[in-house]
Amino acid sequence: MKRPGLLSLAPLLVFAALTAAFAFSPREADTPIAAGMLDRALPDFSLSPMAGTKAGFASSDLSGKVALINVFASWCSSCRQEHPKLLELAAQTPVPIYGVNWKDSKGAGKLYLTRAGNPYVATGDDSAGLLGKDLNVTGVPETYLIDTKGRMRYRHLGPITDTVWTEIFAPMIAELETAE
Repeated sequence: MKRPGLLSLAPLLVFAALTAAFAFSPREADTPIAAGMLDRALPDFSLSPMAGTKAGFASSDLSGKVALINVFASWCSSCRQEHPKLLELAAQTPVPIYGVNWKDSKGAGKLYLTRAGNPYVATGDDSAGLLGKDLNVTGVPETYLIDTKGRMRYRHLGPITDTVWTEIFAPMIAELETAE
């Protein structure tokens, strides 16, 4: 019986070396994605209304006020997790929240908001993902803090939780409102 030679172990050694190289190499993902979005002009846009609604919204609607833009989809489980917090914020804070229904099927966003409640001042349809592309949306939910000059001041990836609101958004909004 022949014992396996060193040559037969070569694929395993190559695999182990590549795994180690990828595991310990620096990655761009270690840098927060949001950092590149700070203090960037909001792109000009005009979103049509979602199917079954009367009004969409445009970048000009945000002029002169601190506001949030929340990108969501009816198929997104994290959006469903975040939704009660958005309803609470809409009822308890003066900061308007605008919704962008991203890459959703026709009528699904309206049905979702009818069933779950609508926290948005206005909601636009981005089923083609064009505004999402301009905003560099990587997934939903994403929330953008817009200042009175129409600049994106913060980008949050993932659901807004009590902690995220208290530690990130609320202090930034207070600072923007007193500075403006």
